[in-house]
Amino acid sequence: MVVPNCNYGEEGVFVFGDCGLVENPTAEELSEIAISSSKSFEQLVGKKSEVAMLSYSTYGSANSELTNKVVEATKLLKQKAPNLSCDGELQLDAAIIPEVASYKAPNSQVAGKANTLIFPDLNAGNIGYKLVQRLAKAEAYGPLCQGISKPVNDLSRGCKVDDIVGVVAITCVQAQSMK
Repeated sequence: MVVPNCNYGEEGVFVFGDCGLVENPTAEELSEIAISSSKSFEQLVGKKSEVAMLSYSTYGSANSELTNKVVEATKLLKQKAPNLSCDGELQLDAAIIPEVASYKAPNSQVAGKANTLIFPDLNAGNIGYKLVQRLAKAEAYGPLCQGISKPVNDLSRGCKVDDIVGVVAITCVQAQSMK
């Protein structure tokens, strides 16, 4: 996602995961999606990823099966990738807005500066990316398929020519880094 005139993320650049493939990932799958999305961000943007595991709750402000999945996924993620800058469960505003992060998650190293946003399921991810794309007039590239041995990407049925060119360019970058 490339959001024009945006100070959040990496100057308006984000990776959203998963917005197109895994309908209701388990905590284990969410942790793997986060690792792949982090790698994609760093490969494509050339900057350090800051991963936020998103929820409708921040640090236990709500407690349900849905929030517990994100909490568990965050624990797994930190075990699997201890050097990865990640945190959760975080509401979107706490994840990307420093002022909100300062009171919702004051001890988080990621809150307020996340650039890699991991949605808890396909409903949230797909709705989120289409809201940002349409309301913020963002450039949305993908879905980028991750965790596959060779670069494979997809396009939305509603894409434009510029979207096709962008995804082809991303696929070329991915292929070059495989050498």
